[in-house]
Amino acid sequence: MLTVDNLTVAYGERVALRQVSFELQTGQILAVIGPNGAGKSTLIRALSGVIPLQSGTINWDKQDLDALPEHERARLVAVVPQARSLPGAATGWQTVLLGRTPYLDWLGHVSDKDERLVREAMERTSTLDLAERAIGELSGGEQQRLLLARALAQSTPLLLLDEPTTHLDLHYQISLLNLVQSLVHSDPQPLGALVVLHDLNLVARYADQVLLRVGGQVRASGSVDAVLSPDILSEAYQIPLEVLRRPGGGWPVILPTYQ
Repeated sequence: MLTVDNLTVAYGERVALRQVSFELQTGQILAVIGPNGAGKSTLIRALSGVIPLQSGTINWDKQDLDALPEHERARLVAVVPQARSLPGAATGWQTVLLGRTPYLDWLGHVSDKDERLVREAMERTSTLDLAERAIGELSGGEQQRLLLARALAQSTPLLLLDEPTTHLDLHYQISLLNLVQSLVHSDPQPLGALVVLHDLNLVARYADQVLLRVGGQVRASGSVDAVLSPDILSEAYQIPLEVLRRPGGGWPVILPTYQ
């Protein structure tokens, strides 16, 4: 279980995250939502150790992540970043193989197990056909799927995904989130996934828990039904929103109320 307690992060004198606390259980998808500038991507960077904490703690199963060496932390936390900075000359296979870096010896020897896990990750993300292609030749959506494959090859119990549906068409958005959901809920070794999403209808469809951030602080957290309410969302996004419930149950649909 991921436990975040009173997390505060600042860029100089500007506080980007203020006393953020939440938990993420294994076997759950936690969607982080909020308007632009709410610190959603900053939260991903803090959890992955890219930026230092001003105060607070981040624990996975009672292990202090900030106290771990980098390679040990990378065996617990894998990130699918929002911004892509992949080397254009590298192939798809080489890109996904980077996910095995925390497990390689000091000579960088790649074992049969490493190659098997890379292949499995590419098969799961439908990227095996990109194995020999140069990254610079690929579309944004293809690169995004390779980043997910790289994270899966890392074999961690915690996945952090920063707007993973960016640059993906509708087919691959649904395919990717179905895969994340199956990994979290059905995998023999269940994962925890924290996903930053802008599409509230995808949140309603795939999230188990929701964390709404406004102005660097947590505005609301809890179940989909508790957080995705018209009053809470309309206040957070400064636009009238309607939450429609399907007859007979199912996930809600969020629509703007045009006046």
